[in-house]
Formats: sequence, structure tokens, C-alpha cells
Amino acid sequence: MHELAVTEDLLRIITDHAERGAATRVTDIYLVIGELSSFVDDSIQFYFDTLSSGTIAEGAQLHFERIKTRFRCRACGEEFEPQERDWRCPSCQALGGDVIAGKEFYVETIDVIS
Repeated sequence: MHELAVTEDLLRIITDHAERGAATRVTDIYLVIGELSSFVDDSIQFYFDTLSSGTIAEGAQLHFERIKTRFRCRACGEEFEPQERDWRCPSCQALGGDVIAGKEFYVETIDVIS
């Protein structure tokens, strides 16, 4: 259900920027979402389609780019992508580390008609 609040904010940001740019219509929205964000593309799309009705973003196509999770090992500094549920460093076998990618959620690009 947290996708509803995020999508409300997303729509507000998109329409604000589009209107400031004198756009008459938003056609495409490119989102970057990290694997660890737990946001579900279909839920965001559903809420966006519902909430954007009657706005300049109505009918806009959402495009989702997923960013893989990456860690930096605290023990040896190795950067790695965890495999399945195995979050051990492949170099030194230390568990986990600092997340350096995978928590992203942002609008990369908005395509509009002026």
C-alpha cells in the first residue's frame, strides 16, 4: 500500500515540473527503482493510472529501470552483487556490507508536449 503515497508524490512532482515548463501534456515518465526499494511496478502503474486521470499526465507511459543491489564489504572493501539470499562477500566471506546501490527511487526523465 505504500505505493499509493509514493505515486501521489510522484504525480505531484511530475505535474509541477511539467507545468513550470509550460507543458500541455506528459507523454512518458522514466523511473529508476532499486531492487531493495520494495516498490512493485504494477502497483505504481495502477495507482498512477487512477490518480493521473484529469491531469496533464493522464495516459502517460511509465518506464521502469531496475537497479541491482550492490554492497561494499566493510571488511575488505570489495564491491559485489549479492546472489539470491547469500549476502556474504565473495572475497572474504564477511556478511553484508554497506549498500551502495539498490535503494534508488527517482524520476530520471519526463517527456512532455509543449
